[in-house]
Amino acid sequence: MTAIAIRVESETPNAAFFEALDAQLEQSPQLLEGAPLVIDFEKVPGLENRMRIGALVDELRKRRLLVFGVQNAGPKQVEAAEGLGLIPVKVGREAPLPEPATQRKRKIDRLLPPDNRVITHPVRSGQMVVAERGDLTIIGSVSSGAELVAAGNIHVYGRMRGRAMAGCHGDESARIFCQSQSAELLAIAGLYRTSESIGDDLGNCPVQVFLKDDRLCVEALA
Repeated sequence: MTAIAIRVESETPNAAFFEALDAQLEQSPQLLEGAPLVIDFEKVPGLENRMRIGALVDELRKRRLLVFGVQNAGPKQVEAAEGLGLIPVKVGREAPLPEPATQRKRKIDRLLPPDNRVITHPVRSGQMVVAERGDLTIIGSVSSGAELVAAGNIHVYGRMRGRAMAGCHGDESARIFCQSQSAELLAIAGLYRTSESIGDDLGNCPVQVFLKDDRLCVEALA
């Protein structure tokens, strides 16, 4: 399923921007509600402040829009977005490569010891849990509207109904394991599938999610 891109054309989206968006939602609610969305930064290279990007994401999510990533983002925008639990999505083959400074930062991050996280309670709607430098394990259910983000693998020992994004820094070997899969979105290293494309035959059963030949695979576990 292809994501819908929302192009931001001002570094400070104003009331007119959100009024136009609200009008579009009212006119065609089925077009955007529940669809995976990415924010397109092509027209706003100077929008790098994490708080301002976070405020934009909050406003979009208040409208029940499923924002999960960014595209056409510069290195500082990617860093801010990742801090908010968003993943960078490449646009075709001509997507710009990270600048050397960003590459150096990620190499340094890989040299740091893993910082795995284990959460022993349910994750509720609207909550985000991030494992910046390691695996994330949830012992409990994950509600619809909740987000899990990890640099490494994600394990959910309970019903998974929210969004899980593993390998958020580009680790294509990362995997997602769900004891009972009913996810809104599953993503690894920028490749994703939504509930519509996962299929009913893999609902409410244990699965593993992995990348193979540039495809995101969801496979039932015996």
